[in-house]
Amino acid sequence: MALLEIERLSVSIGATSILRDVDMTLDRGMVHALVGESGSGKTMTALALMQLLPHGAAMNGHIRLAGKDIATASESEMCRLRGAEIGMVFQEPMTALNPVKTIGEQVAEGIRWHTGASRAEAEEQARAMLDRVGLPPARFPLDRYPHQLSGGQRQRVVIAIACALKPRLLIADEPTTALDVILQAQILDLLKSLVAENDMGLLLISHDLAVVADMADRITILRRGEVVESGETVRVLSAPADPYTRRFTQASLHMPDRPAPKAASGTPLLSVGNLTREYPGSRIELFSRAVPTRAVDNVSFEMAEGQSIALVGRSGCGKSTLARMVLALDRPTSGEIRLDGQRIDNLPDDDALRQARQKMQIVFQDPYGSFDPRQKAETLVAEPLHLLDRKPTPVERRERVATVLERVGLSPDDMDKYPHQFSGGQRQRLAIARAIITGPKLVVADEPVSALDVSIRARILDLFADLTGKLGLAWLFITHDLNVARAMAEHVIVMDEGRIVEQGRTDDVLQNPQSEAARALVAASPDLRLILSGKLREQG
Repeated sequence: MALLEIERLSVSIGATSILRDVDMTLDRGMVHALVGESGSGKTMTALALMQLLPHGAAMNGHIRLAGKDIATASESEMCRLRGAEIGMVFQEPMTALNPVKTIGEQVAEGIRWHTGASRAEAEEQARAMLDRVGLPPARFPLDRYPHQLSGGQRQRVVIAIACALKPRLLIADEPTTALDVILQAQILDLLKSLVAENDMGLLLISHDLAVVADMADRITILRRGEVVESGETVRVLSAPADPYTRRFTQASLHMPDRPAPKAASGTPLLSVGNLTREYPGSRIELFSRAVPTRAVDNVSFEMAEGQSIALVGRSGCGKSTLARMVLALDRPTSGEIRLDGQRIDNLPDDDALRQARQKMQIVFQDPYGSFDPRQKAETLVAEPLHLLDRKPTPVERRERVATVLERVGLSPDDMDKYPHQFSGGQRQRLAIARAIITGPKLVVADEPVSALDVSIRARILDLFADLTGKLGLAWLFITHDLNVARAMAEHVIVMDEGRIVEQGRTDDVLQNPQSEAARALVAASPDLRLILSGKLREQG
């Protein structure tokens, strides 16, 4: 008997159909991937399994867990199943965890509720579970709060909560999206081992086909709420039968057609020399001297006009701190930064700094979070125009916004829309439009495609390449995705613990890394082609 059987599952909200006749089967000890573009119904399927659908949603069909149909189960029955029989690992651990409760309390809570264990017994089980997921209590006491942990550590706490009672079914909704490749590999290995140890079934929701190829035994492709293809993972991804699956797989392997890099000449556009940034530390003992934390340690590099550089490294290695200093949003402790020959690290916060900022802009990782939801697109895109010496008139401003929207593949009619009226890919295009409206020479792109599905990501990468060719922009890409580095940058800089440990041509560094940090990043980065070819060889 299959662990999970989904038969003709349909979900609608009002007159809008979200899922239509979805069928899927998952056995114990197996990993089944649910894949599709944003809005395809992946997360809604998971919510239907947990009976956590939005208010007003209607559901039809059958959901059988170990032979029992839970589609019509009451809320009290589902409360007994959630946590004990069905566990869920959410995409964003910081929002899934309670910020005012310790990690020990949060892991023990479900144990006490479902088993009636005493506080001491639940804490002992929580301690054992946290140790199992790589958070030994000797180093990570139960009285720590979520904000005192890193992103990867918080994700381990969420996994501990989901697996504390060894549920038969584990649902993982994009569990590694915000993690660097090394943490991603560790989390995926942990999920694999937990599935094997507890003989549970894992439903993995992901838009990363390389991760899916490495993890999943079977795959189901969703498009607009319908199943377009399902089967054994290697077969579906290596020889897809459906045209949509073929396009989806090709998008995951897509490499944009970048313009040829220009030969460096004259003064570098950006010159960073012996840059260091320290932050005040805390005292270890009452009368001891506070030891400062060095986030960036003696970093130097140069960047030519029109050049694209990828800044890669693990979370916490200093990438974002370095970017803030380059953008003059933070001042270095020592060293200097020159933009177009002008030193900008010591400029007073006045007109000189405003004029320097005309030449540089940023594209944030989460465009929705960087936009004021109460403002229309015209206002949001035009925001940097206050940096210009001559402020445009309202008519000129509107014309300028219309031009830049067309340049990034949107319509002038979009000016009067609010951020929530755009898709994720469209919001990122808005963010790019805002970044280029002042005609900068340098754009810093901070994880600009990490939250996008593969189809949208391919189009955004094409847009970056197109803008590089047409506008001659220089890009500093901050990323933990080495595939993005390969796609967008001719030069790569690898950082580790605040220092540059390796830099050079992208192909040279990523194909033959010399430093231990670079080798670790390359080894942990999943490659769809290599994974599929390896599994096909194993199958004979």
